[in-house]
Amino acid sequence: MILCDIKEAGRYASISTAMAIAIDWMSAHLFDTFVPGTKTIGQSSGGNDIFVKYEEPALLPREKVQLEAHRRYIDIQMPLKGAEKMGWCALVDLKLPRGTYDADRDVIFFGDAATTLITVKPGQMAVFFPEDAHAPNIGLGTHRKLIIKVPVD
Repeated sequence: MILCDIKEAGRYASISTAMAIAIDWMSAHLFDTFVPGTKTIGQSSGGNDIFVKYEEPALLPREKVQLEAHRRYIDIQMPLKGAEKMGWCALVDLKLPRGTYDADRDVIFFGDAATTLITVKPGQMAVFFPEDAHAPNIGLGTHRKLIIKVPVD
């Protein structure tokens, strides 16, 4: 997991070609007009889509948010309006899967509690790799955020 100011994101572009594309897009489009939905912003060297999701989720109390993990995608999560708390736990430490891995949605949920809670503010980003289970959208009210889905090729 990485938590950093967006202005420092460029240092992580060397992780992969897809990550570089995502960070370049973010730098150029972070302040575009917010329109909820999903759009493709590029392709990885393996031919998989890199896409961004514009969301306005309801924030929930910590105990109501499930940890989730992905296998095929890295999440770059950026709150745009208001701070967001996110839970984290190492995937290897989880013992309570809720169902099986959904390959179509690239997600599995867990009933375990997050071991770490972070606050991500506008102007910051949290990056979650496949080994990072995370519980986003913790808080009260609603907010706006971007999630860039970067394929692991």
